[in-house]
Amino acid sequence: MKVGAAALAGGIFGGLGTLCFFLAFGTDYWLVASDNCRPHTWSTQTTPTGEKDANGTEIPLMEVITVAPSSLSLHHEGFFWRCVFQVEPTAHAVLATLFTNQPESKVCIHGYLFPLPVALGQVPHPSYDATAVFRGFWTVLIILGLVSALVGGFLLVCGVPFISHKLYKLGGAFLISAACLFLLVLLLYVLWMELVDVRRYVLQERGETCPSAQVSVLYGLSFMVAAAGVPLELVSGLVFMMVGRALQASK
Repeated sequence: MKVGAAALAGGIFGGLGTLCFFLAFGTDYWLVASDNCRPHTWSTQTTPTGEKDANGTEIPLMEVITVAPSSLSLHHEGFFWRCVFQVEPTAHAVLATLFTNQPESKVCIHGYLFPLPVALGQVPHPSYDATAVFRGFWTVLIILGLVSALVGGFLLVCGVPFISHKLYKLGGAFLISAACLFLLVLLLYVLWMELVDVRRYVLQERGETCPSAQVSVLYGLSFMVAAAGVPLELVSGLVFMMVGRALQASK
């Protein structure tokens, strides 16, 4: 009875943890950033200066005025897509990516190797980052973590009738491996956010025209969901390892 209850609890934790991993993998909110790099320039006509051209017409003074943008560029990125659209300056970055009616002007490009920068065009490129070599590790780790979680779940389903303690031990080991792999994914992402010039990555080529642009960078909900799944998956793996030992001891 105790073994069955422990296996049920482990299954619930493991299912929730695996669901968190898939949500983090399939959603595009690892990075949420906003910037005001959209200067608008107008030519305004003031009062005549009194000067006249060859035809005797007074020449008006033309003044160029640059004003701050009335909207922000909002970015959200994940494993599959990198998207940008315009929001009101008062909008909260995280909530705006999820709950507002996003405009038709929203532009998305493929971002399979996110979160680490990918140079566009020729290399070396002005926006190229030397840390881009680690993007492959991020991609491999997140895929291996998902595969480990699926394999572990499959082995545990096969061992539900408590026939083989080896299946429980092996399934628990795969779940623990999945938790460790996603923990490495999170650590690699945090290192990228804290050590790399994320502002330069968000602005890309626009940074040359907006040297004083203000960029706000946040950890997105996909990152938080993945972080929540790590302890759930780890606890599930440990529980099934103990269930396997208990079954082995009872024989």
